[in-house]
Amino acid sequence: MYKVIGTAKSRAARVLWMLEELGQGYDHDPAGPRSDSVIAHNPAGKVPVLLVDGTPITDSAAIMQFLADRHGALTYPAGTIERAQQDSLLHFLLDEFDAVLWMAARHSFILPEDKRCPEVKSSLKWEFERSQKALVARMGPGPFLMGDKITVPDILLAHCLIWAQGAKFPITEPALEEFLTRMRERPAFQRAMAR
Repeated sequence: MYKVIGTAKSRAARVLWMLEELGQGYDHDPAGPRSDSVIAHNPAGKVPVLLVDGTPITDSAAIMQFLADRHGALTYPAGTIERAQQDSLLHFLLDEFDAVLWMAARHSFILPEDKRCPEVKSSLKWEFERSQKALVARMGPGPFLMGDKITVPDILLAHCLIWAQGAKFPITEPALEEFLTRMRERPAFQRAMAR
């Protein structure tokens, strides 16, 4: 049994969704960042935290890839060309989508007011639009990023696109709008978001 710590309105949503896709049972503590139950397992106070037999694993991308590897699903085997391509997509999304959205959030409401630079958001939106074009050029022909098989980067991308919509970062590529619509229709996504 797994335990996920973190509100579904955070990056913990990725882990909840992943567990639903894998059909694995789990407990969920919807604790917020920097709460006592989070700090007890992650001194940085960040969510999500996945407890596996009492051992904490942090960082949503690391957790998702761990779960995929452990259960042999939503991933390609380590050491294959396909896995290298999958990992490349995952890191691209972390650098070009997740990091840009996180920086915007930091300068909107996370940093102390005297440390925020709201002006940075216009350049971040420009970066986000440019990254969308680069990603679409890399996408496979199937319904998912790598073709006909859903993998960890698909969940990460869908979550980032949802986050972007909430942050008013335009999704400018129709292929990404269509991708997000398909991903939101997945029963596992709907079960995870119902929590």
